[in-house]
Amino acid sequence: MTPQQNISLTSTLALPATARYYGRYQSTSELLSWLGWAQQQGVAVRPLGGGSNVLLAPEVDALVLQSDMCQVQVVHETECHRWVLVDGGCDWHSWVVDSAHYGHGLENLALIPGTVGAAPIQNIGAYGVELAEWVAWVEGVQLSTRQWQRWSAQDCRFAYRDSIFKRELRGDVIITRVCFRLSRRFEPNLSYQPLAEWSAGAQVTPHSLREAVCAIRRSKLPDPAELANAGSFFKNPVVAQPQAQLLQQRWPQMPTYPAQGGVKLAAGWLIEQAGWKGRRLGKVGMHRQQALVLVNYGGASLGDIEALVRQVQTDVWQRFKVALEPEPQRF
Repeated sequence: MTPQQNISLTSTLALPATARYYGRYQSTSELLSWLGWAQQQGVAVRPLGGGSNVLLAPEVDALVLQSDMCQVQVVHETECHRWVLVDGGCDWHSWVVDSAHYGHGLENLALIPGTVGAAPIQNIGAYGVELAEWVAWVEGVQLSTRQWQRWSAQDCRFAYRDSIFKRELRGDVIITRVCFRLSRRFEPNLSYQPLAEWSAGAQVTPHSLREAVCAIRRSKLPDPAELANAGSFFKNPVVAQPQAQLLQQRWPQMPTYPAQGGVKLAAGWLIEQAGWKGRRLGKVGMHRQQALVLVNYGGASLGDIEALVRQVQTDVWQRFKVALEPEPQRF
């Protein structure tokens, strides 16, 4: 197989980036062929999903691979659940829409950009639902061993915006398929306040819930096609209970949420209080409507992004003594 060379890569943050080698695969056999080529040439392999949660380096000295595998199949079902195996190359939102034909549970995750294969890495979540709740297992190839693996939901060690694929196995796995255990009974999660308010005057169906989620996302987050961004840029920090109590004594209006291991704070609120909502630093800035969203106003470099990230982190730390961690990973 012969890869393309010096190919421009795209991401929702619109950072300029070029891959030394680039290829796509439509089957596991093609993927294996690409891995064999890279091994013979002594070239590193970097899998890329939809480019929605990455910080692309200007020059990626590797074989960048993207999946064109887009099959969906039911592998098991019971009276209450259906297990559906989905190829990693499927567009995430398209799969959420199609998932209604198989079962329920993913409605709150509609309109999140990216691919199915990238979703477990970040353990994507929104509006009271996390991917981890609906994953049965993850399949893929481990690059360091060239072995095919299946990771159970427990093996994935999912946590808030985190997984084993983001820690111990970071950069060492190409996820080829994800199996979802969907409920055959529709039980909407309306824990997110705007959804609860919407449901009070609406007929809640899988379709109407999905559309409501899309409307909320569009009202809060800018469209990357119109204003380059990676969605929520920082993770909501989790702090110990004593620290949360001290913060709330000083800032009683500070939003807090129960979380495993402590108390979750709203990163957007912290950033806004630190003076960064709608503020720019050269070609980048934090969005005027949602302080959690870092945007590229045009022509920004990775260095511009990193400078803004450092400044926001510094200002939030100086004001609250809370560390902010970015969600996107450096590619």
